[in-house]
Amino acid sequence: MSRVVAALPGGGEQRSGQLRMAEAVAEAIEDGHHLLVQAGTGTGKSLGYLVPAVLARRRVVVATATKALQEQLVAHDLPVVHRSLGLGFTWALLKGRSNYLCRAALADVVRDAGQGVLIEGSGPGREHLDRVVDWAEESRTGDRTDLPVAVASADWSRLSVGAGECPGAQRCPEGDVCFAEDARRRAAAADVVVVNLHLYSAHLASGGMVLPEHDVVVIDEAHALEDIAAATLGVTVGPGALGSVARAARSLLSAGHPALAPLDAAATALAGALAERAGQRVDPGTGALGLALVGAAEAIATVAGAARQLDPSGEAASRKDRLVQLASGLVEDLRQASEADRDLVAWVEDAPSPTLRVAPVDVGAELAARLFPDVRVVLTSATLAVGGRFEPMAQRLGLDRAPPEPGGEEEGAVPPWRGLDVGSPFDYPTQGLLYCAAHLPGPRAPAYEEAMLDELEALIRAAGGRTLALFTSRRAMDAAQDRLAGRLPWEVLVQDTLPRPVLHRRFLDEETSVLLATMGFWQGFDAPGPTCSLVVVDRLPFSRPDDPLAEARREAATRARRNAFATVDLPRAAVLLAQGAGRLIRSAGDRGVVAVLDKRLATASYRWELVRSLPPLRRTKDPEEVRRFLAGLAPVPAG
Repeated sequence: MSRVVAALPGGGEQRSGQLRMAEAVAEAIEDGHHLLVQAGTGTGKSLGYLVPAVLARRRVVVATATKALQEQLVAHDLPVVHRSLGLGFTWALLKGRSNYLCRAALADVVRDAGQGVLIEGSGPGREHLDRVVDWAEESRTGDRTDLPVAVASADWSRLSVGAGECPGAQRCPEGDVCFAEDARRRAAAADVVVVNLHLYSAHLASGGMVLPEHDVVVIDEAHALEDIAAATLGVTVGPGALGSVARAARSLLSAGHPALAPLDAAATALAGALAERAGQRVDPGTGALGLALVGAAEAIATVAGAARQLDPSGEAASRKDRLVQLASGLVEDLRQASEADRDLVAWVEDAPSPTLRVAPVDVGAELAARLFPDVRVVLTSATLAVGGRFEPMAQRLGLDRAPPEPGGEEEGAVPPWRGLDVGSPFDYPTQGLLYCAAHLPGPRAPAYEEAMLDELEALIRAAGGRTLALFTSRRAMDAAQDRLAGRLPWEVLVQDTLPRPVLHRRFLDEETSVLLATMGFWQGFDAPGPTCSLVVVDRLPFSRPDDPLAEARREAATRARRNAFATVDLPRAAVLLAQGAGRLIRSAGDRGVVAVLDKRLATASYRWELVRSLPPLRRTKDPEEVRRFLAGLAPVPAG
C-alpha cells in the first residue's frame, strides 16, 4: 500500500484508515467472509480496496453508483495501482448495452432519413445525423459519452438497443463489429472490471449471465445497493414500452396489417388503467389494470407472431430479430407483473408518466440467494453504520442470511460477514458545526414552513451565499425558490432549471451562489472549498407514510414481529441524512455548517440513532452561535 500512496500526486499521504481498510479487505478475500467497511470522506477507499484485490490475484468486479467514480477508477486509480505495484494486470470499463451505439439501429435511422424521417437532435436533422455516422466510423468505443455532439435521450434510444432487444451478435449483420460486444470481450479478458450498480444488479437478475465470472465484487457506494437492486430485480412496465414495439413493428409490417391496430388499442387501454391508479399501490392481477396487462401481452404476442412469419433478408432480418426479442421480453415482464404475490409490491408511479412498478419487498432475501453464495463481497461507503452499528444495513442487504462458509461452526467456519469503521482523516469537530434549529415549530405544525424559510434565509445571509440547500420534497424546494428569488444579492441556482453538470459547474465557479435541490443531490454531489460552506436540510428524510415500497416493507416487518419504524424508516433516514451532511466537508481545508431545520433531531426519542450516524461535527442549538461561526468563514457583502 505504501508504494501506491507514494505514487499519488505530491507524494501522497499515509492514511491509517486506508491501511486498516486494505488489511481488512485482504483478510476478507483470504479468509472467505463478506465485509462491510465504512470509510469516511478523505480515506481514499478506492485504493483501500483496489490494492488488496489486485495483490490477491483474483478476478474482481467493482460496481459503483456514479459515473464520476467509474471514470476516476479507470482513468486514475487503476493506472496508479498498476504503475506502483508493477504487476501485470488489466482492467476494463463495461456499461449496459444501451450506452453503446448499435450499428444496426444506426443503419435503420439512416434508411429512415433517406425517406425524410430525421432524428431530432440539438442540431439540424441531416447534418446532426451525418456527424453521428462519421463518429461511428472513427470511434473505438461507440460509447455515448464519447459523442462529439449532444444527442437527446429520445434520439439515442433509436440509435441503441437494450439487452432485451438485442438478438445477439451471431444473428445480427453488424455482430462482428458491434461496440457492445467489443466492450464485453474486453471485460471478459480483464482482471478488474468496473461497472455500475444497475448493470451488476441486472447480472444478478439474469442468474449471472451479464458479466464474466469473478471471485470478488466490491460494491462501492453500497448505501445505494438496496434501492437499485429493488428496481432492477423487479419489473417496470408502461405504455412507452408498447410504443417501442409498435415503432419496431411498423418498420416491418405493412401499414394496414391487422396486428397493428390491436397493439395501439392495448397501449391506450394500459395508459388509461395506469392513469386511474397513479400514485397508488395496486394489485396488478385484478380489475381494469389486470385486464389491460393481459390485453397488452396478447397484442404484443400477436405482433411477434406476425413478425416470425416474415422471411426478410439483410437489415430487415436484423429488425425482425430485434422486434421478436423485444416483444418476447415485454410479454414476460407483463406476465411477471400480473402475477405479483406477497413477496412483491406493485404500484403506479406517476412521473413523468404513469408506469407500473413491481419490486421485491425484501431485497435482502434476493441478495442472500443471488449474490452472497457465489462471490466474496466487499461493501463500502462513507455511510453504512446506523447509530454506530452495521446490523441494520446487514439485515437490509441480506448479509444476516448469507450462507456460512463450508465446514460448519464446529469446525471453525468463518462468520459470513464482518463490519469495520475506519473513520475519516478529517478533523470534523474543528472543521465544522452541526446545528439543529430546535426553536422552530415541528415540521407538521402549520407555522413550520414560514419559520423554516425565515431561518433558511437568515443562515444563507450569514454565510454570504455559499449554500447547498437540500429539500425532502419538490414542493418545499419550490417554496424556497419563491421566497429567495430576487431577495438575495447572490445567484440562486435551482435543480432542473439547467442540466446537472452545468449546475454543478456554476455552483463551483460562482463561490457565493446558492443551490436549491432535492434528493438527487443528497449523494454523489462533490463541491469542496468555500463555495459550499453551508449545507441546509429542511426535514429529516423519512419516507412518506404512503410510499408504496416503504409501506410494504413496514407491513413485512410487522408480520415478522419487528418494530417497523426501527427496522424500515429509521435506518433509511439515518443513512440519507448522513449522505446529505457529507456534502459539507470534502477536503482537509473545508470548514462550514450542517444545519438541520427539523427540531426532531434535538428532541425525538430516536435522535441519538441519527446523530451517531453523522460525521462527528461539533453540535449546537444556538442560532447566534451558528451565525457567528458562519460570519467568521468569509466576508459577507451588504444586501
